[in-house]
Amino acid sequence: MKDRIPSARKASGHTQRGQFAKRVSILDAAADVFCREGFSGASIDEIAMEACVSRQTIYNHYREKETLFMAVVQDVMDRANAALFSVLATFPSNADDLENELTAFAAGLMCNCSCNHDGKFLRRLVQTEGERYPHLFEAWRKQGPGRIDAALAALLSRLSRQANLDIDDFDLAARQFLALVNADLQMMLLFGETPSDEQIQTAARKAVQTFLRAYTRSSDKTAAANEKQLLPG
Repeated sequence: MKDRIPSARKASGHTQRGQFAKRVSILDAAADVFCREGFSGASIDEIAMEACVSRQTIYNHYREKETLFMAVVQDVMDRANAALFSVLATFPSNADDLENELTAFAAGLMCNCSCNHDGKFLRRLVQTEGERYPHLFEAWRKQGPGRIDAALAALLSRLSRQANLDIDDFDLAARQFLALVNADLQMMLLFGETPSDEQIQTAARKAVQTFLRAYTRSSDKTAAANEKQLLPG
């Protein structure tokens, strides 16, 4: 009897890992199919084939296509939000080398949130399925884009005291920063294109330079201009 208990536990653990692996495989395959075909065009048979499981296995886990779709959206939102707040942790903590550090931050936002697989997936689904499932994407808007505005506003408030930024409305400044970051690449992303690293860096640099020109205190702008005129060549 003593020997049987560990064996049963081991078998149970193996079964649980197997079920978890199947769920991951199903969610990944379903995300690809839903992104490619949309909700209406996606079929359980196609998802099962890509996940290398049976049609019945999918129904055992998710009952119906709509339940699977909602699970996929939630899974992608969780990853997207985790990536988003990981990038927020890289926001400059002081004014040293501000342009370069803000540029690196802006490029990280684009690479890890806008231009990656999950960002593309959510953008496409909002365009194609947002009207059908407004509650799903309202939750995403509040959890992701809605929270980044507030978080970035708080970060800008902290930074402004060190960097002599002249910002009256930090919420507005946060939205403007994000709009500038996405401005140059918006059309490419709309058509599903993936910008190169060089294009991302260039767009990030231009966005930061525009933002700093708008919000750097006038006295600092004058000092920077005078310093530039004194440089040789």
